[in-house]
Amino acid sequence: MKLKPYILLLSLIFALNLFAQDTTNQGQGVVIDQIVAVIGANVILHSDVEAQYVQYRMQEGAKGSASKVKCSILENMLYQKLLLNQAELDSVEVSEVQVEGEMDRRLRHYISMFGSPEKFEEFYKKSILQFKEDLREQVKELMMVENVQQTITADVKVTPSEVRAFFKDIPNDSLPFLNSEFQLAQIVIMPPINKDEKERVNTKLTELRNRILKGESFATLAILYSEDPGSAKNGGELGLHGRGEMFPEFEAVAFSLKDGEVSEITETEAGYHIIQLIERRGDYINVRHILIMPKVSPLDLAKAKMKLDSVALLIQDKKYTFEDAVKKFSEDPSKNNGGLLINPMTGNSIFESDQLDPKVFFVIDKLKVDDISNPVPFKMADGKDAYRILFLKSRTEPHKANLKDDYDKMQAWALEDKKGKVMNEWINEKVSSTFIRINGRLKDCEFENNWVK
Repeated sequence: MKLKPYILLLSLIFALNLFAQDTTNQGQGVVIDQIVAVIGANVILHSDVEAQYVQYRMQEGAKGSASKVKCSILENMLYQKLLLNQAELDSVEVSEVQVEGEMDRRLRHYISMFGSPEKFEEFYKKSILQFKEDLREQVKELMMVENVQQTITADVKVTPSEVRAFFKDIPNDSLPFLNSEFQLAQIVIMPPINKDEKERVNTKLTELRNRILKGESFATLAILYSEDPGSAKNGGELGLHGRGEMFPEFEAVAFSLKDGEVSEITETEAGYHIIQLIERRGDYINVRHILIMPKVSPLDLAKAKMKLDSVALLIQDKKYTFEDAVKKFSEDPSKNNGGLLINPMTGNSIFESDQLDPKVFFVIDKLKVDDISNPVPFKMADGKDAYRILFLKSRTEPHKANLKDDYDKMQAWALEDKKGKVMNEWINEKVSSTFIRINGRLKDCEFENNWVK
């Protein structure tokens, strides 16, 4: 389905820049850089365009002519720089805490595409900490741009008649074919950690702490023994963090330490830690830690499965509705929204089949709507073992988009289309009052907007 382009895809631009790190000169010789465009006080370099073009080819192959692709890339960058110029004029501010949180959120998504932090670091040959520092200024600019964009379109809404008109304007042969979509809920039982396991973890961490106090390297022991996959390879180092960014218990101890001091054992939701302060910069600290996560015993896992078997039987015998059983028995935060699983890619509860974990799809693919699964093992977000039963709340069949079954999607598309028109009006207005110059061969591009007036 071809919709009117909506300003710029900020997350896509971020992804392109992320994946294009260190690619512009690989196997291509050294390119002498030059300024290809100026917007206000902001510039776009030839290397910026080339980096995104290289990544486009890596992802899309040979689709489109080189000149057209580069022109499209440049126009997206012109959009971004125009918004950034406005953010600077409006004195839009983004705090370091906000930037850090946004970097962590985006990096979690991209790391998940690789499967693990280790694979991510191996691919780019740099640590996550180094990557964050490289991207800090870019993420800050993107957040400023998003702030301006949201302000411009904040009051844009669509009426039902506008949604219907939008649908009617789509040629029948351009209507998209929609894959099956699923809505799932769960009841989770998390087995407790028994006393013997807690004692084992405490004994191990006490031993490691004593070795550090006797002179062994904290960083080396973190590499060897820490069970935090994100920091172990970095010697347990977490990078600069402000207050409110870490587990409260961890943070309270970390901020109380002196330079080089090693904490007592600290318990958080993730497990048990010992912490060492590396440095303090104003309201920020950099620490390293060793995390050991206590393991659930096979016996306690079996008990969790048996409990879920009983819960499933109560639901099947109609002694509880699934929603009531979620409230009474589930031990996961999802119980607060009826047990619904949230799609991390969209932020809502709708999943396409390829967005589901293959293990989950294998279970629910055999279910009918309103059926529940047998108890299945899985790992929580923090790596802890648990059991759950899954409930298939809804499933759609593959079909061509239509207004009756896909009104919510049409409404969202119509809204984006209307926002796009508002943004285009704003661009045309700002272009006439902003200094813009395009240099070199790219000045002959056929853009959607008239950037030089």
